[in-house]
Amino acid sequence: MSTVSRALAGLFLTGAALTGSAPAWAAQVSRSAGPKTSQTQETAEPSPAIQPQDATRVADWIAASGDNNALPYAIVDKKAAALLLFDAKGKKLGQVPVLLGIAPGDDASPGIGSKNLSEIGPAEKTTPAGRFLARFGVAAGNTRVLWVDYATSVALHPIPRPGKPKEKRRERMLSPTSDDNRITFGCINVPIAFYTKTISPLFRKKGGYVYVTPDVKPLEEVFPRIRLQSFANTGG
Repeated sequence: MSTVSRALAGLFLTGAALTGSAPAWAAQVSRSAGPKTSQTQETAEPSPAIQPQDATRVADWIAASGDNNALPYAIVDKKAAALLLFDAKGKKLGQVPVLLGIAPGDDASPGIGSKNLSEIGPAEKTTPAGRFLARFGVAAGNTRVLWVDYATSVALHPIPRPGKPKEKRRERMLSPTSDDNRITFGCINVPIAFYTKTISPLFRKKGGYVYVTPDVKPLEEVFPRIRLQSFANTGG
């Protein structure tokens, strides 16, 4: 099945409808509305206890510069496999573990958006680093996902339900370390309850920004304005 930018059918960005053939990944997302887990399971995902260093630097820069343009924002620290969420005024709303692309790396492979899932090799399953303006799109089966980078088909969405048991995505998220949080094709998976109750209402109206820190590149290379902010703080 053709997947132009691995797009989900009926995606809407800035009010303009974009259509395309829904890929296997999109179908998996739309079919994931399996039986709901208990409330205890829904809210059991732990928050990382220590605020990640990269995320702290990015958060300080955003707060000082107003880079979020009065929109809500999330910082995804890939090294710590954690997401920090803030409202439009910079108030921290929560911190949760995330699942990320299998392969470490900070750039999407050329042409990745036009490939079928079966054509994507293990080394191509990366979550790209950078600053992204994220907006909701309507998926196949009227399932909505938060598109982080439409061109490379990276979305932020809950763990698929019921999903593939062998992937053990929920168990990976519940584990005390970030070593086993690499399992996706590049998308960012978050706890279901946090997505439904916090992220979705916050980003629903106007969208917001998602800042993804790097695995390999220096932080200043991905976010050059951090260097300028640090320079200004030292009075140089």
